[in-house]
Formats: sequence, C-alpha cells, structure tokens
Amino acid sequence: MTFMTRRRFISMACASCLIAPSAHAFQWQGTALGARARIILDHPNAKGITQRALGEISRLEDIFSLYRSHSELVQLNAAGHLEAPSFELLECLSIARHAHRLTEGRFDPTVQPLWRVLADAYSMGRPADDTEISAARARIGFDRVSFDSEGIRMSADQQLTLNGIAQGYIADRIAVLMRREGIEDVLIDTGEIIAMGAPHGQAAWPVTIAGEVKTRALTGRALATSAPFGTRLSATGQIGHILDPRHGGILETDIRQVSVSAQNAALADAISTGLCVAKDRNEARGLLRGDKDAVLESVQTMADAI
Repeated sequence: MTFMTRRRFISMACASCLIAPSAHAFQWQGTALGARARIILDHPNAKGITQRALGEISRLEDIFSLYRSHSELVQLNAAGHLEAPSFELLECLSIARHAHRLTEGRFDPTVQPLWRVLADAYSMGRPADDTEISAARARIGFDRVSFDSEGIRMSADQQLTLNGIAQGYIADRIAVLMRREGIEDVLIDTGEIIAMGAPHGQAAWPVTIAGEVKTRALTGRALATSAPFGTRLSATGQIGHILDPRHGGILETDIRQVSVSAQNAALADAISTGLCVAKDRNEARGLLRGDKDAVLESVQTMADAI
C-alpha cells in the first residue's frame, strides 16, 4: 500500500479549485507548508511584491511547520508549553477555537497523536491496535489547551497539528501584506483561496470547484475545500487523512467533499475540515448555522460520485 502523510495529501489536493489567470497577470507558483501554492496579480512591481510575500511565507512556516525543528509548533509539541508565543500562532489558535466549538468538536487540532498512531501503523502494513488508539484518543481535547499572550499550555502528552487551518491562515497573512502594498486585485492560493478584487477586465475571479461544472465568481472572500478520503491511510479505505477526533478516527459520513467560503481563509479552511466529519449534508448545514459569515458553498456526497 502506498502511504502518504497528510502534508503530501494537501500538496496534491490544493488544486481543488481551478482559477484561470488573466493574460495580463504575473503568476508565481511554488509551495507553502508543503502545499502547492500560487499568487496571481497584475502590478508593475509584481515580482518584487511576490518576493516579499515569499519571505512572509517562510517566516510563517517557522511558526506553523511540523517539519522545521525550530518552529514554534514543534517546540510546543515537544515541551507541552510555549512561552511568549507569536501573535500569529495565538490568532490562529483563536480561530481554531471558534471552529472547534462551531463544529462541536469535529475540528480538533489535538488529533495529532491519533493521526500519528494510525499513520505509523498503516505505513508498516498493519492496523493500529485498540490499546494504541485508546491511548491516543485520551490525549485529544482542544478544550484542554489554554493560551494567552504569556504562553500556550497543553495537558500531558497532547500535541497539535494545524494542517487543517494553517494553509488558510498563511493566505490571510499574504492578503494583509498585499493590502499594505496597495494591491487591490490579487488571487492567493495556498491550498485555500483568497480572491481580492478581480483580474483585468473582469468583475470577479472565476473559480470552479473540483467535481463541478459551473464557474463561480469570487471576490472579497476566501474559499476552502476539504475531502475526507482524498488520501486513505488504511488498506480497507475506512480511514482517510481527516479523522473523527471523537470516535478513534473512523468516519461515519456520506460526505466526499466540502467547500466553504468566509471572509478569511483560516476560518474557511478549519470549518471545511470539520464539516468533513459530519455524517451527511444536512448535519453539515446545521452545524454551519452557528456562524453568520461562513457559507456552505458545496457538499458532494458519495452518491454524487456514482
């Protein structure tokens, strides 16, 4: 069985929305947190502005990456606490807290120990045993994580992953940088999309969600798409890269893909991840009623794929 980490899945799946760039626009393509990324803008100094954006991406990776030994997140997971965390990490955790409550625990960054147990077991060609799963589940609970400007504190043996929100948060920070540069028309895609203004000669950015035919007009908002079984960890296909933190990982869902729009990409990212754990389209709609800004743009079910 071919095994892929969640990070690799994101880099494969980040083109869940397809955007046609203007012939007049400058386009950069690269990576952010291991995910394929791109920036499209029409400006005389587009290359210089994009270089500053790349510097910002690298700075943020030093906060959020699970693959940089010196990142704030790695230090937090190793020690169980982090003194004087960055503003960006605190802001991201605050958005994560909102998504955790909105989805009634379906989005939970403390799922990392469970994901690690399952991923390690299936990479060795065996299922994780019940003892391993039970021990990992006991460490899950974002409500046991406290944070403020002085520090972040977790319960014993807890670990965080921000893979379900950090790509979106990076897009938000790049949008802030672009506004400071006076940019009004830019498309930022870090796996989650922010559309500011519109391409040359158009009213909005044309966006197509994977699996759909129609093109949507996106401007002044962010769009995120998540697919619970985009990568399957188990040979039986029961366990995908998005886990149910409440039930040991196995999803009982009819959902194949969820797309959510919001004013910021971090929130859209986290909510779309959490709604993948809803059992069906109706439950996803019901959970989203608790947020006045986020919009459930699309829910594709297993039946839709037949």
